[in-house]
Amino acid sequence: MPGQHVIGIDVGTQSLRVMVFDLQGTPVGSASKPYPTHYDRVSWAEQEPNDWWEAAVECTRRAMAEAGLGPTDVVGLSLDSTSCTVLPVKRNGMPLRRALLWMDVRAVEQAQRVTRTKHERLKYVSWVESPEWMLPKAMWLKEHQRTIYDQADLVIECQDWLLHRLTGRWVASLNQATCKWNYAAPDGGWPTDLLKQLDLAELVGKWPEEVLPLGAPVGTLTREAAEQLGLSTAVVVAQGGIDAYTAMLGLGVTQPGQMALVMGTSTCHMALCEAGLFETHVWGPYPDALLPGTWILEGGQTTTGAIVTWFRDQFGETAEREAAERGVEVWQVLDEAAATVPAGCEGLVLLDYFQGNRTPLRDPKARGSVVGLSLKHTSAHLFRAIYEGTAFGTRHILADLAAGGFRATGLYVCGGGSKSELWLQIHADVCGLPLYLTKVPDATCLGTAVCAAAGAGSYPSLREAAANMVHITRKIEPNPAQAEVYDFMYRRYTDLYPALRDTMHDLADHMSG
Repeated sequence: MPGQHVIGIDVGTQSLRVMVFDLQGTPVGSASKPYPTHYDRVSWAEQEPNDWWEAAVECTRRAMAEAGLGPTDVVGLSLDSTSCTVLPVKRNGMPLRRALLWMDVRAVEQAQRVTRTKHERLKYVSWVESPEWMLPKAMWLKEHQRTIYDQADLVIECQDWLLHRLTGRWVASLNQATCKWNYAAPDGGWPTDLLKQLDLAELVGKWPEEVLPLGAPVGTLTREAAEQLGLSTAVVVAQGGIDAYTAMLGLGVTQPGQMALVMGTSTCHMALCEAGLFETHVWGPYPDALLPGTWILEGGQTTTGAIVTWFRDQFGETAEREAAERGVEVWQVLDEAAATVPAGCEGLVLLDYFQGNRTPLRDPKARGSVVGLSLKHTSAHLFRAIYEGTAFGTRHILADLAAGGFRATGLYVCGGGSKSELWLQIHADVCGLPLYLTKVPDATCLGTAVCAAAGAGSYPSLREAAANMVHITRKIEPNPAQAEVYDFMYRRYTDLYPALRDTMHDLADHMSG
């Protein structure tokens, strides 16, 4: 029926994906397009904003064509993005430089200065500011690229820039501002006192004045955007947010006590709470970041899927050839080899800190390590060690959450990593928890479509939209036979960081000059 579909756009780290859904959550068309990330220096990561828009236009047209729909068949659109991907722009939207991607951690010293203020607002981030976030990155721009900073009418995120391209309006996401900009509605909103302490008071004037929650209507498509996308100007554009948060909606995590595990380039661990829990070493608690009256605790591993991709790119030539000969994906070949390796990788343990540790150590200078190598070990051992090491990282976060008062009973899983049966089973075995999977594996796009459906008025709330559009289909139970070996290897994993920390820091400082 005309007007019975919504579009979810996921602006990811490595690519952009567009999916078209009906109002029952069934995907009817999709398309994706990769774009490059520029790593000019160690700890830097940047992207060209116009790459996002070009991908959004191309993928929307391709997804609509695959769905066989016309411009009037879509009522709503929303998008999610990586965060905190910071961009200085002019009022008309013209970028003044490449965007500082979320995983860019050049602003370590600036983040440390924010942390040293011990400002009361930092209670919402467990008293430690991350170099990934808005304030440290804005400080770095002001201190190292002052001309660009001064010329910028706005210092915003990928999400805000794309919403402006779609609607012509500058609005901030309550979700992103709360989680990455030190915004706190219970304490009056913007952190003006903290900005003054940091000699950054003018930054508030470079942020959008209006802040909207997930699912709130931003406006309708401009004529120019509608023409480029092949849609109608009647399409309602709804506010989205951080990719991992929209994935919570796409997994049906809408009730306190539930937890999402989003396995992508990085892994996010999203716990929905009915009250603020302030005694953890993850990010948060974040008030009203997902749903009104709830709190979020956000754990995260900076590199998980990124390490898997790194292994393929650096050591996967033989597997690539075999995959081509067999007509299968290279991941199938790599997983089959890793599955022949016993749990524990015959004494091999990997630290997954290839781009620092986000939580619970919150150490951007931490680095990856592989310990226990012998001549017996093969590339299959190393690949399985990546799977196990990243699962140990998840267990480490779960242990910290439990100590702070949140105890997960199961993990609702999505993301590219959820395509690997072996990686999923290893997570279940290492963590000792069941995993739940949904009918639509791409929960991020589906959750963004949930925002679109609520924003367009197709459902009265995000909870009701999710209840009608998300469907749980599988449960993966942990194998108790693996508990003993993984308990032992997990203890070795947590022992390694304090043993190697000083060396990691010396190397990181040396490479940064």
